[in-house]
Amino acid sequence: MNSPEALARQVMGRIDALAAISETPGILTRRYLTDEHRRANALVADWMSVAGMTSRQDAAGNVIGRYQGADDARPVLMIGSHLDTVVNAGKFDGMLGVLCAIACVQALHGAGRRMSYPIVVVGFADEEGVRFGTTYLGSRAITGRLDPATLDRTDSDGMSFRQALEEFDLDGDRICQAAYGRQDVKAFLELHIEQGPVLENLNRPAGIVTAINGQTRLSVVITGEAGHAGTVPMGLRRDALTAAAEGVLAVEAICAGMEDVVGTVGILRTAPGAINVIPGDVSFTVDVRAREDGARRDAVARVIRAIRAAAENRRVDARVTVFHEATAAPCAPAMMDAIERAIVATGIEPTRLPSGAGHDAAAMAELCDVGMIFLRSEGGISHNPAERTTLDDVTAGIKIMLAVLEELEG
Repeated sequence: MNSPEALARQVMGRIDALAAISETPGILTRRYLTDEHRRANALVADWMSVAGMTSRQDAAGNVIGRYQGADDARPVLMIGSHLDTVVNAGKFDGMLGVLCAIACVQALHGAGRRMSYPIVVVGFADEEGVRFGTTYLGSRAITGRLDPATLDRTDSDGMSFRQALEEFDLDGDRICQAAYGRQDVKAFLELHIEQGPVLENLNRPAGIVTAINGQTRLSVVITGEAGHAGTVPMGLRRDALTAAAEGVLAVEAICAGMEDVVGTVGILRTAPGAINVIPGDVSFTVDVRAREDGARRDAVARVIRAIRAAAENRRVDARVTVFHEATAAPCAPAMMDAIERAIVATGIEPTRLPSGAGHDAAAMAELCDVGMIFLRSEGGISHNPAERTTLDDVTAGIKIMLAVLEELEG
């Protein structure tokens, strides 16, 4: 039952069980500090216990499993990923990394084996940032770098992060208790689907992540003047939407003209939202990512200037706020080398590649050395119900992760 092949089959079944825990039946959505989050944590905690770990929920809502080491006083190796999802998500993003980590500990426990170091498996509570608009809340709590001002952020229903913690039977003033010290953590290892097409195009099941791209998120609010669609002449309008449209196109043009920079407008809202009323208020988000922090900051500055220029030309007001910023996070050379040796040992030709998506490993890099294993994504699809990774690739991932645990002995 504890062979990599059997464990991979178990992982696939557990993924289906977790995917059934959703706010909307038939559509996978699981946000931070919801009843669905609570149910997912309870299920994962049960699986951790079966695998030989002691389990608990920390002060930020992360689910934590600990497998004792031969020398339990040594710094821990953390492995895991996240359990929250985007809206209408795929079922492999995040969850696969948590379940493969549990599977590896189950394999050790079944063999009566303990590593020289303790292992802590983490199911991070909030990586996607869907509910409160800022990412890595679970992992930032563990690193001790969660900004206390974040507790005042509100969700779409006006509930603050602090209030949501209270409803989840947690205390915002005690969230700092989730933090680990640098001396407590040996390294962090994350297995994740690639969420892109590179490995599939190379026909390789796994790869070594070199770095996680930096990211900036902006909130843009354009304020013009609502008016009658039939009576206000075109030249006299203060149309917030046309200014916003220029800003959206500027994001595309600026980022397309720079190497290794991507920009996305994912949310756009207009008010009052009537067919016969000129939009008086428009809000939208901007997400800019790049491998190099300098290029990302340059792109963000150019986007902000373009939005403000469009607003000035159209006689409307623009307010731009940076609400999330994550610097590029390089993976530790020693961890990359360990993963590469493990991949070679499983008979796979090694491939090194950066991650264009954000991951908890980016936040964890502020605490300790990090390494990431990518598994092939079918069609490069992610954040989509069609997201899929094959049973064979999951088997390879478990083999690689077990080999990395051996590489980190000593």
